[in-house]
Order: sequence, then C-alpha cells, then structure tokens
Amino acid sequence: MSSQDWLNKDFYAVLGVAKDASADEIKKAYRKKAKELHPDRHPDDPQAEERFKAIGEAYAVLKDAEQRQQYDAIRAMGAGGARFASGPGGGGAGFEDIFGAMFNGQGAGGMRFEQSGGGFSNIFDMFGGGGGFPGGASGPFPGARPEPGEDITTSTSLSFAEAVNGRELRITVGSRTVKARIPAGVQDGQKIRLRGKGKPGSGGAPAGDLIIKVKVAKHPVWSLEAGNLCLNVPITFPEAALGATVRIPLLDGSHVSVKVPAGSQSGKVMRLKGKGLKTAKGQGDLLLTLQVAVPEELDEAAREALAAYAEATAGQDPRAGLDEAAAL
Repeated sequence: MSSQDWLNKDFYAVLGVAKDASADEIKKAYRKKAKELHPDRHPDDPQAEERFKAIGEAYAVLKDAEQRQQYDAIRAMGAGGARFASGPGGGGAGFEDIFGAMFNGQGAGGMRFEQSGGGFSNIFDMFGGGGGFPGGASGPFPGARPEPGEDITTSTSLSFAEAVNGRELRITVGSRTVKARIPAGVQDGQKIRLRGKGKPGSGGAPAGDLIIKVKVAKHPVWSLEAGNLCLNVPITFPEAALGATVRIPLLDGSHVSVKVPAGSQSGKVMRLKGKGLKTAKGQGDLLLTLQVAVPEELDEAAREALAAYAEATAGQDPRAGLDEAAAL
C-alpha cells in the first residue's frame, strides 16, 4: 500500500474505534467485526469479501505499535500538521531535498515543504523526536505493508457413506499439509471454510482461509436434502390403494414399520421424526417418498383381476379437468 493509501483510509473508522483506543480495544473490535462481516454470513452479498478484507487490512496496521505510529504520523501530516505542494525547486539542498527524499527520492524540484505554524521541528516530532523515525525506519512510508493472505479454494469427492459419517482429509496447500475434518451430513456442492488455513499473510497480517468444495457421489436410494435424510420407497398398487404397513430400513441397519394410508399417491412424502441423520446439531428426520411400482409382467390370474378392476372402475377418469388446468 502506498503512502497515499494510508492518507485516504481511516483504519480507526473501519474498525469502529477511537484514535486513542488501546491495543485490547482494537483487538476486540476486530474480532467482533470479523465475526459480523465474515463472507460465510453474507453469501448473497458480493461486497462482503471486500469489507472483510478491509477490516483485516486495518487490523494488520493498528495492532503493530510501530506501524500504528507511522500511520498516525502520516494521517496527521495529511490533516494539516504539514503539507506538501508541487512547485519549482531551488538550487540548494535543505528541507526541500530532505522531504523530497522521503517521498520516493524526489528532490527539491518535485516537492516543497511549507510550514503550518509550528516550525520545521514539528514534522520530526511526529516521528518520535530527533531527526529519525520510530524503530530506526528509514522513513514513515514502508516499502511493503502487511498484506492479509488470500483464500485458497480446492475440492474433494466423497462417497455417500463418507458424507453421512464425516471424514478427516489431508490437503496439500503449497508446501503445507492441512488436516480438514469434513462434518457428518455434508451435502453435495457445500463449501467448508477453514479459517486461517489459506495463504499466509505478510508482515504479521492474518492468513487467508482454505475453502473446500465438496462433491458427494449419488446413492441408489438414499439422498440428503436440507439436512434431512431421504429415501425412495417402492409400494405396490394394492398397498397404495388399500393401505398397508411396510418395513423400512434405517441407516444403522435396523428397521422401522410404517403405516401407508389407503389412497396414497405416488410421490407422497412421509416424515419420520428423529429417524434421519445424526450430526453435531442433533438427529434429523427421515423423509420417505412413496413410489407406486408398476409390474412389468403379469400372469394370467393377475391380468384377469386387473381387467375386472378396470371394468368395475370404468366410470372414474383420473384425467378429468386436466385440459382446463393445462390451458394457458
């Protein structure tokens, strides 16, 4: 970041603290802001990432006593304690050359210093007195400021069983190996964010995050939806029409008996409370989707029985009103 950036950015305002805030107050304000503005809490806000980086940038400067002193000095200069103006240069050395050297090595021809009422010595007082700068620095404008680390995005594929039970992964990030615990119940397309496990920051700034996008393989009958475990349950036409009690498998290998109401339609969803996936948040529900199975082959007796049924229900039209409902 250039000196002009430091002049233009009010890091105290970004963190919401006073200019004389203590180190502890700055730390508490940063943690609160980081929690409130973390991109995970604002997935639909495209500016969330920039606001989060802004508070990281502010904290990286204000938490360091030396950099904070330099930053305050630069802001004081820009606020009227002293000002620099471009203009024709003189032929000799002196204050003009001194301050020109502070700004990218330009001499008197590029800058001139004008007093603001307190004398030339005031400008040095802002940097701790004497003619030098705090910490033995060569000037108030660091060549490279602390930069928060960037986020790193990667992906991993899991079987359905691994998604249900959770799994520990080892992911290579540059020259590092990061352990990542994928929680039970992770869903296809979900992103897991590991704070501080991304690219390291520079100059003591916080590291970025590691974001893991999860892809879950499909299962023939089980699926996960909005935190619930889902199962497709085939039933026969007589079971759907007359009602029946059917035996349903559970994830742990046990079974439960479920009563299918008479007249159930294909696609009907039944919810079994507390019979779903167990995660850190508790026991979820099991959603059963009934699917009426149509036999591909019939023996003679079954065919005659269906023919008799069709004759007995000839007056019923399941498509009555479809034309009117389909009209645009």
